[in-house]
Order: sequence, then C-alpha cells, then structure tokens
Amino acid sequence: MQLPTPDDFRELRRTLPAIAAVLLVAALAFPMWTISVQAVQYPDTVLHLQLYAYPHISGDYVEMARLNKYIGFYYPDPVYWSPNYQPKPDAVNVPEWSLGPLAFVGVAAAGAFVALAPDEERLRRGLRWQLVGTVAVFGVMLADIKYRLYQTGHSLDPDAPVMGVSGFTPPLWGKYEVANITSYSRLGLGAYLATCSVGLLVVAFYYRDTPVTFGDLPGRLRNLPGAIRERLSGSSDEDELLESEDRDEPADRDDRNQPPGHVGGD
Repeated sequence: MQLPTPDDFRELRRTLPAIAAVLLVAALAFPMWTISVQAVQYPDTVLHLQLYAYPHISGDYVEMARLNKYIGFYYPDPVYWSPNYQPKPDAVNVPEWSLGPLAFVGVAAAGAFVALAPDEERLRRGLRWQLVGTVAVFGVMLADIKYRLYQTGHSLDPDAPVMGVSGFTPPLWGKYEVANITSYSRLGLGAYLATCSVGLLVVAFYYRDTPVTFGDLPGRLRNLPGAIRERLSGSSDEDELLESEDRDEPADRDDRNQPPGHVGGD
C-alpha cells in the first residue's frame, strides 16, 4: 500500500481531516460547557463552572455543590472515572461520561486514517463515512447529555433543606432560575473546537472529488457568487427556451395539418 506524498496533503480533502483530528484531541483540554451562577448567598460574586468531556469540573465547583445541596441537586457520578469531586450516594450515575475521551480520540483517529488513504476512491469513500460517523457520534452524545440533564434535574433529593422545588432541565445554552439561584449556560471552547472540526469535515467532503488546494480556495470563493449567478441565469435561459418551444408548437402543428400546397390566407 502506497501512502500519500507530502504534495498530496496540499489538497483540502486530505489536509482538513488531519486538522480536524488535531482539533478534536485539543478540545479535550478545554471545557465543553460553562455555567455562570448568581445567588443571594454570594451577593458580590458570580460563580463559574467549567465542565469537560471527561469527568472533571473546574471553577467554583465546591461553592456550587454547597448551593446545590439546598435543593438536592448533585453532580453526576461517572462510575468508572474518579472525578475531582466526591460524588454523592444519591447522585445520578452517568458512566458514559467516563467514555467521552474515547469518543473524541476515536473520531480523531478515524480522520487521520482517512487523510492517509492510498488512492482517491478510498479517500472519497473514507470522507463520506467519516462525516456520517462523526455526525452520528456527536448527535448521540448531545442527545445523551440532554437526557442526563433532564434526569439529574428531575431526581432532586426529597430530603433537601429547600422543599417544593419543581424538577427542571438545565439548558446547554440559556438562562434558567431555580429557587434563588440564577444560572447562565454557554458552550465552552472545547465545544467550539469540536464544532469547527465537524465544519472542516464538511468542507473536505464537499471537495472530495476535486484536488483543490489552499492556494485555489481564495479564487474559488471569489468566483462563487458569479458561478451561482451563472447557474441561475443558465436555468432561466433554459426555462425561457422551453416556454418558447411550447408557444411555437401549436402553430407548427396547425401548419402540419394543412393540405399540401396550401398557403395561409384565402
């Protein structure tokens, strides 16, 4: 099997999957989700939490655990990975959180493997399955996160000091209020890096049949509006031609129905 040459990596369809792989691995070093919290117990301070793709929470997680205790909301237990906090016995088990790094590394390894495809046919096929697999993996992860957030917010400790708090689902993005605690959720840098990597895979898949290089890309982007206009103009001209043929067809049919030697008029 012959590996691609360094010149082959000038093509977007090879370089972009490799860059996406690097971004996915780098994303593990940054938070995926950030939360800013305001509470009457801390009138002059905004608490901050950062959650990672592996079982780790940074920021004011100790202070937040104290606040959450009042409403019976606990950090999840990753089961297979010892986090940097002590999981409560009543916490919801989330063993898949321990597998998060494997998902990122696995998708990154697949991207590197595709970039090293020995021929164009395998490269095109690899780009297709790489994109499909990556979207599927992250789609499942997002669905699982939403479910676990719902489960955690609806499994409040009934013996918590503050009684009568209704179940809630913390959003991945947005503001929510529970008792006297106001929280703002945002995506972290790790999530943006992962999103960028998926975008690079989409571009690589788009150029899977063309050896476009980074040097060709500015020209293609400049010519893109003109190409779109030309395509639309071509479609309009074709439609006009078809309409013209439709208008002329009845007249031709009338002429064909006249007897031989007949000339229009009496």
